[in-house]
Amino acid sequence: MSTVRTAALETEEHQALRAAVAALGKRYGRDYMTTVIREGSHTRELWAEAAKLGYLGVNLPEEYGGGGGGMAELSIVLEELGAAGSPLLMMIVSPAICGTVIARFGTDEQKRQWLPGLADGTLTMAFGITEPDAGSNSHRITTTARRDGTDWVLTGRKVFVSGVDIADATLIVGRTEDARSGKLKPCLFIVPRDAEGFGRNAIDMELHAPEKQFELVLDDVRLPADALVGDEDAGLLQLFAGLNPERIMTAAFGIGMGRFALGRAVEYARTRQVWKDPIGAHQAIAHPLATAHIDLELSRLMMQKAARLYDEGDDIGAGEAANMAKYAAGEACVKAVDQAVHTLGGNGLTREYGLASLITASRVARIAPVSREMILNYVSHQSLGLPKSY
Repeated sequence: MSTVRTAALETEEHQALRAAVAALGKRYGRDYMTTVIREGSHTRELWAEAAKLGYLGVNLPEEYGGGGGGMAELSIVLEELGAAGSPLLMMIVSPAICGTVIARFGTDEQKRQWLPGLADGTLTMAFGITEPDAGSNSHRITTTARRDGTDWVLTGRKVFVSGVDIADATLIVGRTEDARSGKLKPCLFIVPRDAEGFGRNAIDMELHAPEKQFELVLDDVRLPADALVGDEDAGLLQLFAGLNPERIMTAAFGIGMGRFALGRAVEYARTRQVWKDPIGAHQAIAHPLATAHIDLELSRLMMQKAARLYDEGDDIGAGEAANMAKYAAGEACVKAVDQAVHTLGGNGLTREYGLASLITASRVARIAPVSREMILNYVSHQSLGLPKSY
């Protein structure tokens, strides 16, 4: 496929970053990813090299070893790695969610302890918010944190937490009791992987990826006072400061995957000849691929808008744009993968062409971290002012 043309929207530095990451991704590619998945291993080599080149921490503060950029830069990294067939899902979690939350709200000690390692890839952090009985309703989170002297004691369960087996700690969303109102409010805690009472069980997934999914059990996990991230009364603000980057990066994940699938389909359509001309000459093949390309380009525009608003500190504007970007990218990704597989026909279902496994993987951008239906709920009542249905 042709090179992404973003000159009017991205700085020269952004374009250079995009080209450099694309070159890195090309050196690894889909074959590397499928080998890692088949062996049940992790993307350690790619993670380490991306970190060494400064790509993983491009959004984190320079004073802690980061690149001093933001979501605009980090989303470029994930998109280009995905477009090469080798996305790093933990980028969404470790530098984007956890790194951003700690950089914005963490104590000085938390920043010194975590940000340099998150920036250079030597430390990783998982993120636990979803619960078995809460789903998208964060107000039903039952993981609680109670004070015991100067300590905190956490109890509860989390599900679909990515990469806990390779993470040094997990940023857990719990709820504490407000001393003034008695109501429960969200708070974020850093839970080390070896904390007593912190258990994990792998979830058997049909989704084949290097990053495994886990159920977590917090059985009276005792944490020191400094495990609380930032201010106890700013939990909701901190939570959404992490969720907006999550949506932006999920959009980048989907756009990258869609671009990879579309690239494979276009290459095939240019060379596959059944009758007189290559199949790409026929409108029944060409037009759906063109539509997929348009949808991916439109999704990137909204992602770039969301990243810019977030990086400029407009959390409310970024929230709307990030949700829209995640929705658009999820739809575009699924449609691009589906059309790519269909373009190749039977070959689209073979391991040789590496597209069939994306049929399941592409659904991630529609489902996680929030379903498309919940985004439509958000847009209908936040953007359009319609009454809530729940």
